[in-house]
Amino acid sequence: MQCSYFLAGVCRSCTLMGRPYGHQLADKDRHCRELLAGHPDLRWLPPVPSPEAGYRNKVKMVVGGTVGSPTVGILDGDGHGVDLRGCGVSSPGIQALLPVLAGFVTRARIEPYDVPARRGELKYLLVTESPDGELMVRFVCRSQEPVSRIRKHLPALRAQLPRLAVVTVNLLPEHKAVLEGDREIVLTDAGTLRMRVNDLDLHLRPQSFFQTNTEVAAALYRQAREWVEELAPASVWDLYCGVGGFALHCAAPGRTVTGIETSEAAIASAAQTAQETGLPGLRFAAGDATAFARAAREQPDLVVVNPPRRGIGAELAGWLEASSVRHVVYSSCNAASLERDLAAMPSLRPVTGRVLDMFPQTTHLEVVVLLERRP
Repeated sequence: MQCSYFLAGVCRSCTLMGRPYGHQLADKDRHCRELLAGHPDLRWLPPVPSPEAGYRNKVKMVVGGTVGSPTVGILDGDGHGVDLRGCGVSSPGIQALLPVLAGFVTRARIEPYDVPARRGELKYLLVTESPDGELMVRFVCRSQEPVSRIRKHLPALRAQLPRLAVVTVNLLPEHKAVLEGDREIVLTDAGTLRMRVNDLDLHLRPQSFFQTNTEVAAALYRQAREWVEELAPASVWDLYCGVGGFALHCAAPGRTVTGIETSEAAIASAAQTAQETGLPGLRFAAGDATAFARAAREQPDLVVVNPPRRGIGAELAGWLEASSVRHVVYSSCNAASLERDLAAMPSLRPVTGRVLDMFPQTTHLEVVVLLERRP
């Protein structure tokens, strides 16, 4: 894949841009194998590739420029907007949407936030596209000042974009380097985006986490489900469960599956899917994964963990090491923190691993490993 923004030096976010994709995938696979080389029993499955372009189902675009000429993309070193609305790693639906949203900013007179001057309203556009082509658009604003104008012009925007399902305004009054605030104002009847993955309809609420690459996420869930079906545990915990992707894929008659996640919105989404599908034995609860594990009266046969980049940490790793859990499915977006956590669980040895290229054109990846308790 080639990118005009990268070639012009305008954006260097995709650090591997221009490198042959086969080499990218091989390098990521080799990196993980080398990092986990201290586990001689670990058998590696072939890496899972991704489409090189158009794979991102979500973009987080900084809005800059002026009302009459907004930019949608990133900021340069001086804090001024750089337009990247044609970014080639975004899905085709998102690429087509961004110019329409730029026009909407002008029509609704929403002043882009000027970072150096600390004035203006619209900070970010957060856009997600479902596998069925439906869209969620979130306007991250400093205050409620533009909300009435967004409401006024929303019918015209929806007429332009029939697949626009969810529109919100997120309030971020502070001047700090975060993407969103706590308060979300939903402007549409629908408040969730339906994300079809394999044979399940997952529900994405505005502030819930979802994997950025739907095709590779589907492969990740299928791999976990395959391992779980082979092991046939009677009980499963899905810690850091998000909207329930792993838990819902692991549900089966005669099996209890419990999903734990700090986000109440994500838990509501997971419970909604469980109710719609009628899958048996599912329970979801909002809470801290480590605190839940330490307080539980009974321990499961198998635990799935899908933590943020920092990993599960010493406390949860120590609990797993001391527990009676027989198997762990560990999905990681940071192989270095995965290796640290594995070192803290010597009784749970990795037996099978797989690299999944969730983020082509970058050095980031997903790796999933199956751990088995051995004496």
